Amino acid sequence: MFGISWAEFLVILLVGILVIPARMWPDVAKFLARLVGFIRNIVWKISDASEKMKQQIDLEKPLDELLKTTTDDILADFSTPIKSSNKNNKKKKIKRSKLKAGKNK
Repeated sequence: MFGISWAEFLVILLVGILVIPARMWPDVAKFLARLVGFIRNIVWKISDASEKMKQQIDLEKPLDELLKTTTDDILADFSTPIKSSNKNNKKKKIKRSKLKAGKNK
């Protein structure tokens, strides 16, 4: 517990009992109870915040993947007709040049 062995913890507890007068023990117990409650609240808030951040990160990952695949698909759709139209244009130019060559003879 916090890097303190049980024997060291018992020594600290005994010294505390000897140093603190008996009439102040209820006040010390209330203080320790409030301290434990305060620490628990902090731990709960931190764990809730980390869970919310984890959920947010998990929600953003699929969104990033969706955006990437969508943009890749859109870019692929834009580039495909351009490439095929260039091939068609080359074929048309070749046919036209053959036709012109045939007419000139």
